[in-house]
Amino acid sequence: MWTSIAKYLLRTKVHQDCSRTLLQAQNGKHSHQKHFSLSRRPWQHSMPGTMQTAQAFNTSAAIHKVEALEANQFICVHWEDGSKSLYPSVWLRDNCQCPECFLHSAKARKLLLENLDVNVGAKNVTLAQREKKVCIVWPDDHTSEFEAEWLKKRCFSEQARAKMQEELFLSERQYWGSDLQLPTLAFEEVLHSDESAYKWLVTLKRTGIVLLTGAASRQGELLKLGQRIGFLRLTFYGPTWQVQDKADANNVAYTTEKLSFHTDYPVLQFPPGIQLLHCIKQTSTGGESEVVDGFHVANKLKEQNPQAFQILTSTYVDFTDIGVDYCDFSMQSKQKIIDVDEKGEVVRINFNNATRDTVFDIPAEKVKPFYAALKDYVDLLNSKDNKCIYKMKPGEIVVFDNWRLLHGRQSYEAGTEISRHLEGAYADWDVVMSRLRILRKNVLSRK
Repeated sequence: MWTSIAKYLLRTKVHQDCSRTLLQAQNGKHSHQKHFSLSRRPWQHSMPGTMQTAQAFNTSAAIHKVEALEANQFICVHWEDGSKSLYPSVWLRDNCQCPECFLHSAKARKLLLENLDVNVGAKNVTLAQREKKVCIVWPDDHTSEFEAEWLKKRCFSEQARAKMQEELFLSERQYWGSDLQLPTLAFEEVLHSDESAYKWLVTLKRTGIVLLTGAASRQGELLKLGQRIGFLRLTFYGPTWQVQDKADANNVAYTTEKLSFHTDYPVLQFPPGIQLLHCIKQTSTGGESEVVDGFHVANKLKEQNPQAFQILTSTYVDFTDIGVDYCDFSMQSKQKIIDVDEKGEVVRINFNNATRDTVFDIPAEKVKPFYAALKDYVDLLNSKDNKCIYKMKPGEIVVFDNWRLLHGRQSYEAGTEISRHLEGAYADWDVVMSRLRILRKNVLSRK
Protein backbone atom coordinates (compact mmCIF):
# COMPACT_ATOMS: atom_id res chain seq x y z
CA MET A 1 0.00 0.00 0.00
CA TRP A 2 2.81 2.35 0.83
CA THR A 3 4.99 1.50 -2.16
CA SER A 4 4.89 4.90 -3.85
CA ILE A 5 5.47 6.72 -0.57
CA ALA A 6 8.42 4.45 0.23
CA LYS A 7 9.93 5.20 -3.17
CA TYR A 8 9.38 8.90 -2.64
CA LEU A 9 10.96 8.82 0.83
CA LEU A 10 13.91 6.83 -0.52
CA ARG A 11 14.53 9.49 -3.17
CA THR A 12 14.14 12.18 -0.52
CA LYS A 13 16.59 10.40 1.80
CA VAL A 14 19.25 10.28 -0.91
CA HIS A 15 18.81 14.01 -1.46
CA GLN A 16 18.84 14.65 2.30
CA ASP A 17 21.99 12.59 2.82
CA CYS A 18 23.78 14.79 0.29
CA SER A 19 22.34 17.89 1.91
CA ARG A 20 23.32 16.62 5.36
CA THR A 21 26.92 16.28 4.26
CA LEU A 22 26.83 19.87 3.06
CA LEU A 23 25.14 20.98 6.29
CA GLN A 24 27.77 19.27 8.44
CA ALA A 25 30.61 20.75 6.45
CA GLN A 26 29.20 24.24 6.66
CA ASN A 27 28.20 23.84 10.31
CA GLY A 28 31.75 22.81 11.05
CA LYS A 29 32.94 26.03 9.48
CA HIS A 30 30.65 28.28 11.53
CA SER A 31 29.46 26.52 14.67
CA HIS A 32 32.95 25.46 15.71
CA GLN A 33 34.62 28.73 14.84
CA LYS A 34 36.93 29.37 17.80
CA HIS A 35 37.18 33.13 17.92
CA PHE A 36 35.10 36.17 17.08
CA SER A 37 36.48 39.21 15.31
CA LEU A 38 34.94 42.51 14.36
CA SER A 39 36.31 41.94 10.87
CA ARG A 40 33.43 39.47 10.45
CA ARG A 41 30.45 41.25 11.90
CA PRO A 42 27.67 38.71 12.52
CA TRP A 43 24.96 40.85 10.95
CA GLN A 44 27.05 41.02 7.75
CA HIS A 45 28.31 37.45 7.95
CA SER A 46 24.89 35.98 7.16
CA MET A 47 21.59 37.75 7.57
CA PRO A 48 19.00 35.94 9.71
CA GLY A 49 16.58 33.96 7.62
CA THR A 50 19.27 33.27 5.01
CA MET A 51 21.49 31.00 7.07
CA GLN A 52 24.31 29.61 4.96
CA THR A 53 23.77 26.06 6.21
CA ALA A 54 20.30 26.07 4.68
CA GLN A 55 21.15 27.35 1.23
CA ALA A 56 20.88 23.86 -0.21
CA PHE A 57 17.11 24.26 -0.04
CA ASN A 58 15.63 25.97 -3.11
CA THR A 59 12.90 28.43 -2.15
CA SER A 60 11.28 28.74 -5.61
CA ALA A 61 7.54 28.50 -5.00
CA ALA A 62 6.15 27.81 -8.48
CA ILE A 63 4.19 24.54 -8.59
CA HIS A 64 4.33 22.16 -11.57
CA LYS A 65 1.64 19.74 -10.38
CA VAL A 66 0.04 18.34 -7.24
CA GLU A 67 -1.22 14.83 -6.50
CA ALA A 68 -2.63 12.73 -3.65
CA LEU A 69 -0.75 9.58 -2.65
CA GLU A 70 -1.83 6.25 -1.11
CA ALA A 71 -5.40 6.49 0.14
CA ASN A 72 -5.08 10.29 -0.05
CA GLN A 73 -3.15 10.35 3.24
CA PHE A 74 -0.39 12.48 1.67
CA ILE A 75 -0.34 15.34 -0.81
CA CYS A 76 2.74 15.57 -3.01
CA VAL A 77 3.63 18.95 -4.49
CA HIS A 78 5.91 18.87 -7.54
CA TRP A 79 7.75 22.19 -7.83
CA GLU A 80 8.85 23.67 -11.15
CA ASP A 81 12.50 23.43 -10.09
CA GLY A 82 12.15 19.64 -10.04
CA SER A 83 11.97 19.16 -6.29
CA LYS A 84 9.05 17.60 -4.41
CA SER A 85 7.41 18.17 -1.03
CA LEU A 86 5.26 15.67 0.82
CA TYR A 87 2.55 16.92 3.19
CA PRO A 88 0.43 14.68 5.47
CA SER A 89 -3.27 15.23 4.87
CA VAL A 90 -3.99 15.45 8.59
CA TRP A 91 -1.49 18.31 8.92
CA LEU A 92 -3.05 20.16 5.99
CA ARG A 93 -6.55 19.80 7.44
CA ASP A 94 -5.32 20.91 10.87
CA ASN A 95 -3.73 24.01 9.31
CA CYS A 96 -6.56 25.10 7.05
CA GLN A 97 -6.28 28.88 6.64
CA CYS A 98 -9.94 29.66 5.98
CA PRO A 99 -11.75 32.08 8.39
CA GLU A 100 -13.75 29.20 9.83
CA CYS A 101 -10.58 27.36 10.90
CA PHE A 102 -8.08 30.18 11.46
CA LEU A 103 -8.36 33.59 13.19
CA HIS A 104 -6.12 35.75 11.01
CA SER A 105 -6.31 38.82 13.25
CA ALA A 106 -4.64 36.78 16.02
CA LYS A 107 -2.74 34.41 13.71
CA ALA A 108 -4.18 31.55 15.74
CA ARG A 109 -5.90 28.27 14.96
CA LYS A 110 -9.66 28.08 15.62
CA LEU A 111 -10.14 24.47 14.59
CA LEU A 112 -10.55 22.32 17.72
CA LEU A 113 -8.39 19.22 17.91
CA GLU A 114 -11.34 17.18 19.14
CA ASN A 115 -13.02 17.95 15.81
CA LEU A 116 -10.03 16.79 13.76
CA ASP A 117 -10.15 13.37 12.07
CA VAL A 118 -6.57 12.08 12.23
CA ASN A 119 -7.35 9.63 9.42
CA VAL A 120 -8.68 12.30 7.08
CA GLY A 121 -7.77 12.07 3.41
CA ALA A 122 -8.24 14.57 0.61
CA LYS A 123 -11.36 14.08 -1.53
CA ASN A 124 -10.04 16.25 -4.35
CA VAL A 125 -6.81 18.18 -4.97
CA THR A 126 -6.34 20.85 -7.66
CA LEU A 127 -4.12 23.78 -8.63
CA ALA A 128 -5.49 27.30 -8.89
CA GLN A 129 -4.42 30.88 -9.63
CA ARG A 130 -1.72 30.00 -12.15
CA GLU A 131 -0.05 27.29 -10.12
CA LYS A 132 0.32 29.50 -7.04
CA LYS A 133 -2.32 27.86 -4.84
CA VAL A 134 -3.30 24.32 -3.83
CA CYS A 135 -7.02 23.70 -3.29
CA ILE A 136 -8.21 20.68 -1.31
CA VAL A 137 -11.77 19.47 -0.87
CA TRP A 138 -12.22 17.22 2.18
CA PRO A 139 -14.74 14.36 2.60
CA ASP A 140 -17.19 16.67 4.43
CA ASP A 141 -16.90 19.09 1.45
CA HIS A 142 -14.95 21.63 3.50
CA THR A 143 -12.45 23.44 1.24
CA SER A 144 -8.90 24.48 2.15
CA GLU A 145 -6.60 26.67 0.07
CA PHE A 146 -2.85 26.93 0.57
CA GLU A 147 -0.53 29.46 -1.05
CA ALA A 148 2.50 27.92 -2.75
CA GLU A 149 4.98 30.09 -0.87
CA TRP A 150 3.33 29.19 2.45
CA LEU A 151 3.66 25.50 1.62
CA LYS A 152 7.24 25.79 0.43
CA LYS A 153 8.38 27.36 3.70
CA ARG A 154 6.75 24.52 5.62
CA CYS A 155 8.18 21.68 3.58
CA PHE A 156 8.96 18.64 5.75
CA SER A 157 12.35 17.90 4.16
CA GLU A 158 15.36 18.03 6.48
CA GLN A 159 16.96 21.01 4.76
CA ALA A 160 13.72 23.00 4.63
CA ARG A 161 13.05 22.39 8.31
CA ALA A 162 16.61 23.43 9.18
CA LYS A 163 16.20 26.66 7.24
CA MET A 164 12.90 27.49 8.94
CA GLN A 165 14.23 26.71 12.42
CA GLU A 166 17.24 28.97 11.89
CA GLU A 167 14.97 31.74 10.64
CA LEU A 168 12.77 31.42 13.73
CA PHE A 169 15.38 30.92 16.44
CA LEU A 170 18.76 32.13 15.05
CA SER A 171 20.66 29.28 16.68
CA GLU A 172 23.93 29.87 14.83
CA ARG A 173 26.69 30.90 17.26
CA GLN A 174 30.18 32.32 16.97
CA TYR A 175 32.43 31.01 19.72
CA TRP A 176 35.40 32.95 21.03
CA GLY A 177 38.28 32.90 23.48
CA SER A 178 40.70 35.36 25.06
CA ASP A 179 41.20 37.38 21.87
CA LEU A 180 37.57 38.55 21.79
CA GLN A 181 37.20 42.14 20.62
CA LEU A 182 33.99 43.37 22.19
CA PRO A 183 31.43 44.15 19.47
CA THR A 184 30.58 47.82 20.02
CA LEU A 185 27.64 50.02 19.03
CA ALA A 186 26.47 53.50 20.00
CA PHE A 187 23.80 53.59 22.71
CA GLU A 188 21.80 56.42 21.13
CA GLU A 189 21.82 54.76 17.70
CA VAL A 190 20.43 51.57 19.21
CA LEU A 191 17.64 53.59 20.81
CA HIS A 192 16.65 55.47 17.66
CA SER A 193 17.67 53.35 14.66
CA ASP A 194 15.97 50.05 13.84
CA GLU A 195 19.00 48.95 11.86
CA SER A 196 21.35 49.59 14.81
CA ALA A 197 18.95 47.90 17.23
CA TYR A 198 18.78 44.93 14.88
CA LYS A 199 22.58 44.77 14.70
CA TRP A 200 22.70 44.92 18.48
CA LEU A 201 20.32 42.03 19.06
CA VAL A 202 21.53 39.76 16.26
CA THR A 203 25.12 40.22 17.49
CA LEU A 204 24.00 39.50 21.04
CA LYS A 205 22.33 36.28 19.89
CA ARG A 206 25.29 35.01 17.89
CA THR A 207 28.28 36.27 19.89
CA GLY A 208 26.71 36.52 23.33
CA ILE A 209 27.93 40.00 24.25
CA VAL A 210 27.76 43.60 22.98
CA LEU A 211 29.19 46.83 24.41
CA LEU A 212 27.13 50.01 24.02
CA THR A 213 28.88 53.36 24.35
CA GLY A 214 27.74 56.92 24.93
CA ALA A 215 25.07 56.47 27.61
CA ALA A 216 24.77 59.10 30.32
CA SER A 217 26.57 58.37 33.60
CA ARG A 218 23.40 58.25 35.65
CA GLN A 219 20.81 55.73 36.75
CA GLY A 220 17.87 55.02 34.49
CA GLU A 221 19.60 54.43 31.14
CA LEU A 222 18.85 50.71 31.29
CA LEU A 223 15.15 51.47 31.48
CA LYS A 224 15.45 53.00 28.00
CA LEU A 225 16.91 49.75 26.66
CA GLY A 226 14.09 47.88 28.37
CA GLN A 227 11.56 50.01 26.52
CA ARG A 228 13.49 49.44 23.29
CA ILE A 229 13.06 45.68 23.47
CA GLY A 230 9.71 45.67 25.26
CA PHE A 231 10.29 45.41 29.00
CA LEU A 232 12.85 44.31 31.59
CA ARG A 233 12.44 41.45 34.01
CA LEU A 234 11.51 42.15 37.61
CA THR A 235 13.35 40.05 40.21
CA PHE A 236 13.71 40.06 43.98
CA TYR A 237 16.49 42.65 43.58
CA GLY A 238 14.14 45.09 41.85
CA PRO A 239 13.51 46.32 38.28
CA THR A 240 17.15 47.48 38.30
CA TRP A 241 19.78 47.08 41.00
CA GLN A 242 22.91 48.95 42.09
CA VAL A 243 26.24 47.10 42.15
CA GLN A 244 28.39 48.95 44.67
CA ASP A 245 30.11 48.38 47.99
CA LYS A 246 27.44 48.17 50.69
CA ALA A 247 27.57 47.61 54.43
CA ASP A 248 25.99 44.29 55.45
CA ALA A 249 25.79 43.33 51.76
CA ASN A 250 22.94 40.94 50.91
CA ASN A 251 24.83 39.78 47.80
CA VAL A 252 28.52 39.07 47.22
CA ALA A 253 28.40 41.43 44.22
CA TYR A 254 27.81 44.30 46.66
CA THR A 255 31.35 44.02 48.06
CA THR A 256 34.80 44.96 46.78
CA GLU A 257 36.02 41.37 46.65
CA LYS A 258 36.80 39.32 43.56
CA LEU A 259 33.83 37.62 41.94
CA SER A 260 34.63 34.27 40.34
CA PHE A 261 33.03 33.23 37.07
CA HIS A 262 29.30 32.70 37.46
CA THR A 263 25.91 33.04 35.83
CA ASP A 264 23.29 35.11 37.60
CA TYR A 265 20.26 33.65 39.32
CA PRO A 266 20.56 29.87 38.89
CA VAL A 267 18.45 29.87 42.06
CA LEU A 268 15.47 30.69 39.83
CA GLN A 269 13.82 27.81 37.99
CA PHE A 270 14.02 29.97 34.85
CA PRO A 271 17.09 32.26 35.15
CA PRO A 272 17.10 35.56 33.22
CA GLY A 273 18.47 35.10 29.72
CA ILE A 274 20.01 38.55 29.35
CA GLN A 275 21.99 40.71 31.76
CA LEU A 276 22.65 44.43 31.32
CA LEU A 277 25.32 46.32 33.29
CA HIS A 278 25.74 50.10 33.03
CA CYS A 279 28.94 51.68 34.33
CA ILE A 280 28.10 54.89 36.20
CA LYS A 281 31.34 55.23 38.18
CA GLN A 282 34.59 53.28 37.89
CA THR A 283 37.42 52.80 40.38
CA SER A 284 40.88 53.90 39.24
CA THR A 285 42.54 50.63 40.21
CA GLY A 286 41.06 47.13 40.04
CA GLY A 287 37.46 46.28 39.25
CA GLU A 288 38.18 44.83 35.80
CA SER A 289 35.40 42.73 34.31
CA GLU A 290 35.95 39.20 33.04
CA VAL A 291 33.81 37.11 30.68
CA VAL A 292 34.13 33.64 29.22
CA ASP A 293 32.11 31.75 26.61
CA GLY A 294 30.64 28.99 28.76
CA PHE A 295 29.33 27.02 25.76
CA HIS A 296 32.73 27.06 24.05
CA VAL A 297 34.46 25.89 27.22
CA ALA A 298 31.81 23.23 27.89
CA ASN A 299 32.47 21.82 24.42
CA LYS A 300 36.18 21.76 25.24
CA LEU A 301 35.41 19.89 28.46
CA LYS A 302 33.33 17.38 26.50
CA GLU A 303 36.30 16.70 24.21
CA GLN A 304 38.95 16.59 26.94
CA ASN A 305 37.00 14.94 29.76
CA PRO A 306 33.76 13.28 28.58
CA GLN A 307 33.11 11.79 32.02
CA ALA A 308 33.23 15.21 33.69
CA PHE A 309 30.89 16.58 31.02
CA GLN A 310 28.48 13.70 31.64
CA ILE A 311 28.46 14.37 35.39
CA LEU A 312 27.81 18.10 34.98
CA THR A 313 25.01 17.51 32.48
CA SER A 314 23.22 14.92 34.64
CA THR A 315 23.70 15.97 38.28
CA TYR A 316 21.13 18.27 39.87
CA VAL A 317 22.71 20.85 42.17
CA ASP A 318 20.83 22.74 44.89
CA PHE A 319 20.97 26.56 44.87
CA THR A 320 19.62 28.91 47.54
CA ASP A 321 19.22 32.65 48.13
CA ILE A 322 17.55 34.09 51.23
CA GLY A 323 17.30 37.73 52.23
CA VAL A 324 15.57 41.07 51.78
CA ASP A 325 15.82 43.56 48.92
CA TYR A 326 12.92 44.59 46.68
CA CYS A 327 10.97 42.39 49.08
CA ASP A 328 11.90 39.54 51.39
CA PHE A 329 12.71 36.28 49.62
CA SER A 330 13.56 32.65 50.21
CA MET A 331 14.48 30.97 46.94
CA GLN A 332 15.46 27.39 46.23
CA SER A 333 16.12 25.50 43.00
CA LYS A 334 17.76 22.44 41.51
CA GLN A 335 19.78 22.90 38.32
CA LYS A 336 22.31 20.97 36.28
CA ILE A 337 25.52 22.95 35.84
CA ILE A 338 25.37 22.35 32.08
CA ASP A 339 22.00 21.97 30.35
CA VAL A 340 21.94 20.18 27.00
CA ASP A 341 19.13 19.65 24.51
CA GLU A 342 17.92 16.41 22.94
CA LYS A 343 20.85 16.52 20.51
CA GLY A 344 23.40 16.86 23.33
CA GLU A 345 24.20 20.47 22.46
CA VAL A 346 24.78 22.92 25.31
CA VAL A 347 21.86 25.33 25.77
CA ARG A 348 22.40 26.85 29.24
CA ILE A 349 25.00 27.16 32.01
CA ASN A 350 23.72 27.32 35.61
CA PHE A 351 26.55 28.07 38.02
CA ASN A 352 27.01 30.50 40.87
CA ASN A 353 29.41 29.29 43.53
CA ALA A 354 28.15 31.86 46.04
CA THR A 355 24.55 30.58 45.98
CA ARG A 356 25.35 26.88 45.60
CA ASP A 357 23.61 25.35 48.61
CA THR A 358 25.21 23.35 51.44
CA VAL A 359 22.36 20.92 50.84
CA PHE A 360 23.37 18.47 48.11
CA ASP A 361 20.78 15.89 47.13
CA ILE A 362 22.99 13.10 45.75
CA PRO A 363 24.48 9.88 47.22
CA ALA A 364 27.65 10.45 49.25
CA GLU A 365 29.82 8.35 46.91
CA LYS A 366 28.98 10.65 43.99
CA VAL A 367 30.00 13.88 45.75
CA LYS A 368 33.75 13.74 45.15
CA PRO A 369 33.44 12.83 41.43
CA PHE A 370 31.08 15.81 41.05
CA TYR A 371 33.57 18.19 42.68
CA ALA A 372 36.34 16.87 40.45
CA ALA A 373 34.21 17.42 37.35
CA LEU A 374 33.18 20.93 38.41
CA LYS A 375 36.77 21.83 39.25
CA ASP A 376 37.90 20.74 35.78
CA TYR A 377 35.25 22.97 34.19
CA VAL A 378 36.13 25.95 36.39
CA ASP A 379 39.83 25.50 35.65
CA LEU A 380 39.04 25.61 31.94
CA LEU A 381 36.90 28.72 32.42
CA ASN A 382 39.84 30.45 34.10
CA SER A 383 42.37 29.44 31.46
CA LYS A 384 44.06 32.49 29.93
CA ASP A 385 43.16 31.12 26.50
CA ASN A 386 39.44 31.25 27.21
CA LYS A 387 38.65 34.35 29.25
CA CYS A 388 38.45 37.96 28.13
CA ILE A 389 39.30 40.84 30.51
CA TYR A 390 38.15 44.43 30.01
CA LYS A 391 37.49 47.48 32.15
CA MET A 392 34.27 49.40 31.74
CA LYS A 393 34.25 53.18 31.52
CA PRO A 394 31.47 55.46 32.78
CA GLY A 395 28.72 55.64 30.17
CA GLU A 396 29.33 52.16 28.81
CA ILE A 397 26.71 49.39 28.95
CA VAL A 398 27.57 45.75 28.47
CA VAL A 399 24.75 43.41 27.47
CA PHE A 400 25.40 39.68 27.52
CA ASP A 401 23.81 36.24 27.33
CA ASN A 402 23.40 35.07 30.93
CA TRP A 403 22.63 31.52 29.78
CA ARG A 404 25.86 31.24 27.80
CA LEU A 405 28.47 33.56 29.27
CA LEU A 406 29.92 33.42 32.75
CA HIS A 407 31.17 36.70 34.14
CA GLY A 408 33.29 37.85 37.03
CA ARG A 409 35.08 40.86 38.48
CA GLN A 410 38.53 41.53 39.85
CA SER A 411 38.72 42.97 43.35
CA TYR A 412 39.22 46.65 44.11
CA GLU A 413 40.01 48.66 47.24
CA ALA A 414 37.27 49.90 49.52
CA GLY A 415 37.26 53.60 50.36
CA THR A 416 35.36 56.08 52.47
CA GLU A 417 33.27 56.90 49.41
CA ILE A 418 31.73 54.68 46.74
CA SER A 419 34.37 54.38 44.02
CA ARG A 420 32.63 51.94 41.68
CA HIS A 421 28.96 51.91 40.71
CA LEU A 422 27.22 49.78 38.10
CA GLU A 423 23.48 49.61 37.55
CA GLY A 424 22.20 46.21 36.52
CA ALA A 425 19.03 44.79 35.00
CA TYR A 426 17.73 41.60 33.42
CA ALA A 427 15.65 40.69 30.39
CA ASP A 428 14.30 37.38 29.11
CA TRP A 429 15.29 35.82 25.80
CA ASP A 430 11.62 35.51 24.82
CA VAL A 431 11.28 39.31 24.94
CA VAL A 432 14.57 39.90 23.12
CA MET A 433 13.81 37.37 20.38
CA SER A 434 10.37 38.87 19.88
CA ARG A 435 11.90 42.31 19.28
CA LEU A 436 14.64 40.82 17.09
CA ARG A 437 12.08 39.17 14.79
CA ILE A 438 10.10 42.40 14.51
CA LEU A 439 13.22 44.47 13.81
CA ARG A 440 14.41 41.95 11.22
CA LYS A 441 11.11 42.15 9.38
CA ASN A 442 11.18 45.98 9.46
CA VAL A 443 14.81 46.29 8.38
CA LEU A 444 14.70 43.67 5.62
CA SER A 445 11.44 45.05 4.21
CA ARG A 446 13.23 48.35 3.47
CA LYS A 447 15.98 46.74 1.42
